[in-house]
Amino acid sequence: MTEKSTMVKKEFVFYALIAGLVTGFIGGSIFAVYKLGPNTVSTSAVPNTQAAAPVDQQQQQLEQQTMEAISSLEAEVTRDNNNVEAWTRLGHLYYDTGQVVKAISAYTRSLELQPRNPDVWTDLGVMYRRNQQPEKAIESFEKAYSIQPAHFPSRLNKGIVLLYDFDKPEAAIAAWQEVLDMDANAKMFNGMPLGEAIEEIRKKMQDGEAQK
Repeated sequence: MTEKSTMVKKEFVFYALIAGLVTGFIGGSIFAVYKLGPNTVSTSAVPNTQAAAPVDQQQQQLEQQTMEAISSLEAEVTRDNNNVEAWTRLGHLYYDTGQVVKAISAYTRSLELQPRNPDVWTDLGVMYRRNQQPEKAIESFEKAYSIQPAHFPSRLNKGIVLLYDFDKPEAAIAAWQEVLDMDANAKMFNGMPLGEAIEEIRKKMQDGEAQK
């Protein structure tokens, strides 16, 4: 897998799937996992500005480094339009900074140069989904696992888009069942066993039918 696809993502880095299951078949961003540390909720009514300052400085430094990296890679692909690694890394940075259209462009160029990369196809699909293009997201995920049939992230993401964007729980289950057929212990991105996620969806479907 690429560096991007193996790291914990801050954005398709998921609203946990279980949250969507609890509230029904409504919204939910594909890769939005929120990981809260044990001390994220303050027990004091008075802001601790002394503790916050270093964190703010670190955040500013990180943002500055990210912008410098983007500028450097933009210059690199201008010099060498065929540098697939630079295009891919640039797409990842656009992805992380929420520059969806630019990420799509960078990933597309990367795939023009190296089309058989299922991880980049998957990241491209995530960006299409965030750009309100779920059909293209599905196409990208399908391309990913056509290259690598056991590419679980693309199959899992396809199911999520089918569930939340197209309101097709049966189709989502079918996509996820293909994963289970290859790995009975497969899990969702939030760690939930895939089999349990499927059962939750089926239960919601049954409850919905019962209420009609």
